[in-house]
Amino acid sequence: MTATTAALMATYPPPSVTFVRGEGARLWDDQGNAYLDFLGGLAVTSLGHAHPAVADALCEQARTLLHVSNLFATLPGPEVAATLDRLLGGGGKVFFSNSGAEANEAALKLARKWGGHGRHTVISAYGSFHGRTLATLHATGQPEKHEAFQPLPEGFRHVPWGDVDELERAVDPSVAAVLLEPVQGEGGVNVAPPGYLAAVRSLCDERGLLLIIDEVQTGLGRTGRWFGHQHFDVTPDVVTLAKALGNGVPIGACWARADVAAAFAPGDHATTYGGQPLATSAARAVLAVMEAEDVPARAERAGARLTERLLGLEAVTDVRGLGLLLAAELDGRDARQVAADCLAAGLVVNGVTPTAVRLAPPLLLSDDEIDEAVAILSEVLT
Repeated sequence: MTATTAALMATYPPPSVTFVRGEGARLWDDQGNAYLDFLGGLAVTSLGHAHPAVADALCEQARTLLHVSNLFATLPGPEVAATLDRLLGGGGKVFFSNSGAEANEAALKLARKWGGHGRHTVISAYGSFHGRTLATLHATGQPEKHEAFQPLPEGFRHVPWGDVDELERAVDPSVAAVLLEPVQGEGGVNVAPPGYLAAVRSLCDERGLLLIIDEVQTGLGRTGRWFGHQHFDVTPDVVTLAKALGNGVPIGACWARADVAAAFAPGDHATTYGGQPLATSAARAVLAVMEAEDVPARAERAGARLTERLLGLEAVTDVRGLGLLLAAELDGRDARQVAADCLAAGLVVNGVTPTAVRLAPPLLLSDDEIDEAVAILSEVLT
């Protein structure tokens, strides 16, 4: 344990590197070593580190107004909400939070309020990840993460990923909503099977359920579309966002169809910091750059190149994912050890399953940076 982390709770393993600076897809540690960042702060820094437009927006806002509470209107939150609503197809309302877990908490509370007493259960999939609060932890379909914190809040049910029949069997009169990711990020970068989300949408329509899509990791260009669900031609009732929205500044959002959002009345849900000017000024700058750069198209092109290069490595048996949210399946090697060896060689990735490494680099990636990263991974694997 180093002096810099000695006072921190041990909720993460002891860090092997201390990063002190970043620029674009590069990071530098406190020893002056440079790294190519292909994890992007867990799919957060989609515009790269220290993007000047975001930095300038933060500096200007910090000198203007930081906080007055949500008892009053501020800027530029309403503008960011309108942009998100437009990108999602319009006709919705936005609640701002500070993280993806809080965005999902808002969605869960909204589903309960919309469903009414006795209609509160939310069905999610095994292998999913929706957050670390008590409710979002139970929504997360990873039972091994539940045991230490039992009893968890009631009202959650899990079904196998990709199995519509099992989902339909799990629906009873207590169910209000289905919560799914279009690509299971923490579960191993598992893309929704063909036809799955469309069948779930039909089931929700038939049974009068809300379809909540968790786009915390997949949203805002990461998959090659603005939102992951757009690959599958489905229209959700509720969408949750975070990560890339602030490019490193904590902010999340829960969007809901206007008639669903109307279930919340004043006092039903709130947040001290959610949507405050500093965070939304960063988000406004992020969204402006994303639209100017057409990041979905860039992610699609860069993802195709990265996938092709990865599949050219002998030790990589498969690549799954969409756009620039990818997992490289290895030939039985320990992915955590491979990630550690990559870090030592100057490449940041992580082991998302025991045999697969995850790659979620900035969306403004260059071809040269892709080739450099694959060359480092190739050297590590050989």
